Amino acid sequence: MASTPTLPVSNPQTTGESQQSTTTTPTPFLRVRSFLTRLFGYTRRALSNRRPWTELVDRTAFSRPDTLSEAASRVRKNFSYFRVNYLTLLALVLAVSLLYHPFTLILLLSLLAAWLFLYAFRPSDQPLVILSRTFSDGETLIGLVLLTVIVVFLTSVGSLLISAGMVGLAIVAAHGAFRVPEDLFLDDQDPSGSSGLFSYIGGVASTAAAAAGPAVISRV
Repeated sequence: MASTPTLPVSNPQTTGESQQSTTTTPTPFLRVRSFLTRLFGYTRRALSNRRPWTELVDRTAFSRPDTLSEAASRVRKNFSYFRVNYLTLLALVLAVSLLYHPFTLILLLSLLAAWLFLYAFRPSDQPLVILSRTFSDGETLIGLVLLTVIVVFLTSVGSLLISAGMVGLAIVAAHGAFRVPEDLFLDDQDPSGSSGLFSYIGGVASTAAAAAGPAVISRV
């Protein structure tokens, strides 16, 4: 009697796990896209809390401070009230400076792309191979740090960032010193935003860390 041919049997659990591991492993491009989506979403929510620009440029509310302590008090109160507007102004000054120096902008974007694609969002099980040479995570990190030092301190990038930051801070300080804060309802602000600049930057940093954390922690 002819024997019945044996049919191949596959393990559904194993097949499902392999398919799940294949579908749930994001590519570096998807990780960067998720990171940028979270960052833009947080920035959009933060900008929604900005004060009306008409209050910022109200000419009737400007006067020269009598003393240096009064100017410092005005800067502190105005920054607490207009902190999102001031940070937006700083970002605009930096953006304009970079647009007037496209080579510096290209260097910064290239440096950011190198950190994102070569280290932060690169899968830990895929070694970096350049010119037929495999680099470990430690070698990649050291190379990126050295590249960052070279780009920031040995080119015009560092001086441009410092000068743009100083110009932006000068504009903010001048506006805060001459803007009379008596008509501002400082007591109505959200207590959670009392830390001003550091709370805003901390939120952006936490968003970036949440997106890049799994990829970086897997190498430690």
